Amino acid sequence: MNTRLDAGSPPALTEPAGRARLDWLDSLRVALVVLVVAHHAAQAYGPADWWYVEGGPRSGALATFSALDGTFFMSLFFFISAYFVPTSYDRRGGWPFVRGRLLRLGVPVLVGALTLVPALMYSYYVHFRGYPDISVSRYFTDVYLGSGEKPADWSGPSWPDLQFGHLWFIQNLLVYSLLYAVCRLAARLAHRRTTDRGVRPRRRAPGHAALAALVVVLTGATFLVRLRYPLDTWVPFLDLIQVEPARVPQYAAFFVLGILARRGDWLDRLPASVGRTWLTAGLIGAGLLFAVGADASFFGPGGANGASLLWSAFESLLCVALCTGLLILFREKARWSNRFTRSLAGDSFAVYVMHVPVVVALQFALAGHGLPALGAFSLVAAGGVLISFAAGGVLRRLPGFRRVL
Repeated sequence: MNTRLDAGSPPALTEPAGRARLDWLDSLRVALVVLVVAHHAAQAYGPADWWYVEGGPRSGALATFSALDGTFFMSLFFFISAYFVPTSYDRRGGWPFVRGRLLRLGVPVLVGALTLVPALMYSYYVHFRGYPDISVSRYFTDVYLGSGEKPADWSGPSWPDLQFGHLWFIQNLLVYSLLYAVCRLAARLAHRRTTDRGVRPRRRAPGHAALAALVVVLTGATFLVRLRYPLDTWVPFLDLIQVEPARVPQYAAFFVLGILARRGDWLDRLPASVGRTWLTAGLIGAGLLFAVGADASFFGPGGANGASLLWSAFESLLCVALCTGLLILFREKARWSNRFTRSLAGDSFAVYVMHVPVVVALQFALAGHGLPALGAFSLVAAGGVLISFAAGGVLRRLPGFRRVL
């Protein structure tokens, strides 16, 4: 199974119809999905990461843009997704919650891994690997599933090509959701054995000290994990679940924080002044990153060295600062909504599932036309957003698709 994936990606953030909507959180979700499309549009023109399209013009600014995205946007997706998990579990109960998650998250992952991802990998195989052309069916069985013999000069990134591509986020979110259900079951069983039936007080909304402590904890955990697993190293956990260990401390922490935020009503209680301060810190950090033209490779992928520790600290600071700041910014400034914005929010999951084939097709269409990197990126990003939202809106309204998209 291929454990080498693209650098970023997001969300199964949709909840069943009828939930009490947080319009500003929907707006933030749409903005993040647009950012994800732009992130993948930049993959062919900025960072040195593996991508489905090679040989295009490169821009250091786009490499920095991709590195900046990677510091926070997936963590924020995990937070927002987790925010709705407790309410969904409370409303449905244990098994209906699990069944709903398997349908809503598991089906898109399985179908995408058998359709969208092999189509993308086949395109890469034909155009950039240099092997003789083979049919789609033969590629799928021999190379993607690995039933054929591995070529002696196999160019990788791993054998076989089977992977989940950009759907890794949905797969990881499914695992986290199932772990939450297990914890709720264990807590219920433990509660039956105790005489303490009192109502526990709500946790205080985090302030500057708590957020600073979070940065320190994330820095230490991230640095320790990257001693063995550098950035961009993907491993098959239980030989099925694709994980980038270098970012697990952030993702897991923000999933847990999303649950705590829902239970403690933090999104309403967090002072606006705290959000403004941390957003300012995040924007200063982002500006510094662009000023020096740095990306993650500037500090090295990991290991027991000062550069890795510095990047772990800087990345953790940006993650906490930008996630906190953006949540408060949208809470204070984006409380309006209308039918169009609610429709975009409803379509965002479908957009995430299907946007990468759209982006890659546009990157192929522009290849060889002599466009500079920033020009090609702008066209792919704008076209990718428009086409993906239009197609996602149509797709999720087809019979049978709405239940999972």
